[in-house]
Amino acid sequence: MLPERGDAVERWRAAGRPVAGYVGADVPVELLTAAGVLPLRLTGSPAEDASAGRERLGGGLDAVACSVLTRLLDGAYGHLDLLVLSRDCEASLRLFYVLREIRRVEPSIALPPLHLVDVLHLPHHTTTRYVLAKVRQFRSWLEAVTGRRIGDDDLAAAVAAHDRVRGLLREIGIHRGHRRLTGTEALAAVSVVTAMPVGEAEKLVRDLLSTLAHREPRPGRPVYLTGSSHDSPEVYRALEDAGLLIVGEDHDWGDLLAVSDVGAPTELAIAERYQFAGPAAPRASIVERAAHTAAAVRARGAGALLAYVRRHDDAPPWDFPAQREAAGVPATLVDRQEYGRIDLAAATR
Repeated sequence: MLPERGDAVERWRAAGRPVAGYVGADVPVELLTAAGVLPLRLTGSPAEDASAGRERLGGGLDAVACSVLTRLLDGAYGHLDLLVLSRDCEASLRLFYVLREIRRVEPSIALPPLHLVDVLHLPHHTTTRYVLAKVRQFRSWLEAVTGRRIGDDDLAAAVAAHDRVRGLLREIGIHRGHRRLTGTEALAAVSVVTAMPVGEAEKLVRDLLSTLAHREPRPGRPVYLTGSSHDSPEVYRALEDAGLLIVGEDHDWGDLLAVSDVGAPTELAIAERYQFAGPAAPRASIVERAAHTAAAVRARGAGALLAYVRRHDDAPPWDFPAQREAAGVPATLVDRQEYGRIDLAAATR
């Protein structure tokens, strides 16, 4: 049984230690941990009214960003000492600009110090130098706002700990290929792991792995999920209640979160890890996406490919034809879906 997502955060706060809310998988959590700050990845909520965020962000934007902004304005995440965003997609970038403007013109709205980690993903040495500069800038900013120097030993310990957690999450992926874990369960584990200190996360994932070796296979037709990311379980639960079993996915709340490690405890290694952090839809070529998805479909033993795409998430539909051809299994695209909902008739045809 997994703990509630906010339990570890509340214990951390009660001890008087700082919490950093972050948006996007391109934020180097190793530096937050090394600075003595708890990295809390912020989630939206499909069940809550997000009109306040939508009014400020404007139309034509993925509903997740509108939900996150609304929840920030409502204080739904509790007290945050820092707020860090990455440029993992257009919605995250626009969210940063709007938050920065709110801090400037609406001082009555209490928002914490804010920073953008601008990671680019082109496979060039010049891109690596740019990302390295942004990693160093982020480290300096953290030292300034926390008043704590990030020593090399602190960084090495944080890198090693986060790499261990990523390795354990990849082991969970192997068990998913043997159908010992539902997609909903795997998604819930990632959600909890991204809201607790890395040491607690490692123990939680090890404990989960110890229960899986002798577990009976879960029922359902095995499918691989591509398309939009999922920071909440509603779509996964609906699909699995309808008789499917999600054995893998290529978004960064799932398998892509742990696709690679940092390795060396250096700023350069951190920069390269996030520059080459896996072929997510907003930042990878169609060819890269198709090759990655096809390999994952085979590795997980999926009998079908399902592309789920939210309204205003424009990148994934461009990938689907090449993914379908490369995967070589029955494939379906369910497009223009509302946040947290899915047309089950179209998905299960």
